[in-house]
Amino acid sequence: MQPDARILIVDDHKDSLYALESALAPLGHPLGRATTGDEALKQILRGNVGLLLLDVRVPGAGGLEVVRYMRRLEQTQHIPVMLLTAFGRDPELSAAAQGLGVADLVAKPVDPWILRLKAGHLYRAYRQRRALEREILELRAQLHAAHTDRLERDRT
Repeated sequence: MQPDARILIVDDHKDSLYALESALAPLGHPLGRATTGDEALKQILRGNVGLLLLDVRVPGAGGLEVVRYMRRLEQTQHIPVMLLTAFGRDPELSAAAQGLGVADLVAKPVDPWILRLKAGHLYRAYRQRRALEREILELRAQLHAAHTDRLERDRT
C-alpha cells in the first residue's frame, strides 16, 4: 500500500457523499468516491484503498455483496469496511456484517466526530498492518539470502 492510500466512500446519494467527505476531510487522507457497488469494486481492485465506507444499499452489487467479494481475494480481504445504513437496527444485517468481518455498522445520519474517530483508527490500523507485512517480507528475504550465502560458503 502506498502512503497515500485512499478512504473510498460509496453511496448513491450525492448529498450523503458530500457529507461523508466533509466529515472525513479533516483527517487529511486522500478520499475517493463511488456511487455503485460495481464502481467501488473496480476501484478497490485497482488498489491503494486503505478503508472502505460503504452504504449497504447501493445500485449494482449491494454493500454486502461487495464485502463478500472482497473477502475472497487476498489483495482485498484485510481492507477494513464500515457499512452505512439508513434503515436502523436490523439483526439480520448485523449478523451478516459480523460474519463478513465488517469493522463497524454505522446508522445514518452519521455523527461526523464519531465517524472521523472510527475511520481514523481503522485507517491507521490498516496502514500499520501493511507496514508489518512489508517488514515481514523484507526479513524473510534477508533470512533467505543469509541462508543461501551460508550454503554457498559451506560448499566451498
